[in-house]
Amino acid sequence: MFQTFKHLSILIAFFLLFPILANDASSPIGKWKTIDDSTKVAKSIVKISAASDGKLIGKIIQIFPGPKEDPNPKCDKCEGDRKNQPILGMTFLWDIEKRESDWGNGHILDPDNGKIYRAKLKTIDEGKRLEVRGFIGISLLGRTQYWERQ
Repeated sequence: MFQTFKHLSILIAFFLLFPILANDASSPIGKWKTIDDSTKVAKSIVKISAASDGKLIGKIIQIFPGPKEDPNPKCDKCEGDRKNQPILGMTFLWDIEKRESDWGNGHILDPDNGKIYRAKLKTIDEGKRLEVRGFIGISLLGRTQYWERQ
C-alpha cells in the first residue's frame, strides 16, 4: 500500500511540475532548430522532453537535407540498435539531468559520424537559444552548437 502511494505521489508531482518546466525559460524542454557549428546552416528540428524518470531526451522531428542529400537519411555510421535506422524520429539525446547551473551527465549522438558523446545543455539569451556541448571525457575536449528555440 505504501509503495502504491509513493508511486502515485511521484506521478502526481511529475504532472504538476511538468508544465512549469515546459514553460520555464531556463529549461531546455521544447522544440529547437539545430544549427551546424561549422556551416551555420539549420540541420533539423528536435524536440526535447522529459522521460518517465525525469531525465531529458531529444528526438529528431524534422530534417532539412541539402539539395543533393538523401531526404530520408539513415544512420549508416551508427552502431547497435541505431545502425541503418532512419534519422527522422531517432532519439539522439538521452539521460540529461538537471544540475545546479545547467543540464548534463547525459549523452548525445552525432548522426553524421555515428559517435556518441557526453553532453551538457544550457539555455542562454533568456531561453531563446540552447548551448549544446558534446565532449569526450572532459568538457574541454569537445564542440559546441547553439540551437534556436522554436
